[in-house]
Amino acid sequence: MNSTTTQGVEVSVETFYQPDYSNPLSGEYMFAYKITIDNHNNFPVKLHRRHWQIFDSNGEYREVDGEGVVGVQPVLQSGDRYQYVSGCNLRSEMGRMSGNYQMENLDTKRFFDVDIPAFEMIVPFKNN
Repeated sequence: MNSTTTQGVEVSVETFYQPDYSNPLSGEYMFAYKITIDNHNNFPVKLHRRHWQIFDSNGEYREVDGEGVVGVQPVLQSGDRYQYVSGCNLRSEMGRMSGNYQMENLDTKRFFDVDIPAFEMIVPFKNN
């Protein structure tokens, strides 16, 4: 699990290869990732936007921007934790993702960015 804390917000990531949703013969590899967000601040925060940078080992690079995560813009009170699971498809057996969330301090109405730690997606048989 990869984890980082930015301005009192901790983001942790776990990845899972999804063999049932992958088709290696067609160059399709599906990965799931579970994100855990912990608000260690003494004020509530709201996640407004996400920005991802996705690197595929075949040389492809793409960026994904959007509102919220999995269709919601969660509010985390002080001490709250929010988890969600999403996925990423690759055209090769290995890749990497990193990014950030745009958060808002709901007390001051100020926006700030929170880093998402870089994480690798590797088909298990590549680790042997």
